[in-house]
Amino acid sequence: MEIDNKTVWVTGASSGIGLELCRQLAAKGARIVLSARRKDTLIEIAKSLPGGLTRHWVVPLDLAVADDTLVTFVQDQLAEIGPVQILINNGGISQRSLFIDTDLSVYRKLMEVNYLGSVAMTKALLPSMLTQQNGMIVSISSVAGKVGSKLRSGYSGAKFAVVGFMDCLRAETAEHGVHCLTICPGSIQTNIAFNALNASGDAQNKNDDSIINGMAVEDCVRDIIKAIISERDEVVIGKGFSGLAPTIKRFFPGLFNRISAKTEYR
Repeated sequence: MEIDNKTVWVTGASSGIGLELCRQLAAKGARIVLSARRKDTLIEIAKSLPGGLTRHWVVPLDLAVADDTLVTFVQDQLAEIGPVQILINNGGISQRSLFIDTDLSVYRKLMEVNYLGSVAMTKALLPSMLTQQNGMIVSISSVAGKVGSKLRSGYSGAKFAVVGFMDCLRAETAEHGVHCLTICPGSIQTNIAFNALNASGDAQNKNDDSIINGMAVEDCVRDIIKAIISERDEVVIGKGFSGLAPTIKRFFPGLFNRISAKTEYR
């Protein structure tokens, strides 16, 4: 799918992969709908994009409240925005805590934001794509949605759900001209670890060595855009072990499980 003059709705647009997606997609001629919780931040980002607020839209929303009200709210915005050709479900939050220590409320929040938020956004925008017989749903899962590791049981569970959801959606929409792309990034240099929830649901407020040494976010986003243009079904993006983990797990599951059990995450 070409990017130029397409309308692309990006959730989690205020930082990390979402922010860089807005920048690179706008540079390729896309019109961006920016969504996240922080309206003021989104406005400043939109102003910095080619064409500014005359070409792009700011729609603040909270994916942690993924209900029918969110679906209706998003659909109502289409009266002003018009048809959306690409939805990128990028908004999410990670976790760094042992299962035995973690409050159930943390699991609920991880599932609401990472999984149900994507479902609600897709529920809102898919009908118009089906009417157009054209469009693309892109969901940012994670390598953690393909393999499990310590301290991420809630995050991994929610990201596994995203992969399964997209597999089913891809099968249902293929005959209607709507393409579904699942992106599984590994360790990318963003604030995902800094903002990750601890056992009580607070941000851990520190980075991880794996993130510090991970792939540059600019390179990750370039690979995502390549996957969109070439209409791939699923892509794993990362360097080192984080990029190879799904392949190792698939062909050498015993080896992967031993490595994962011995790995110390900080």
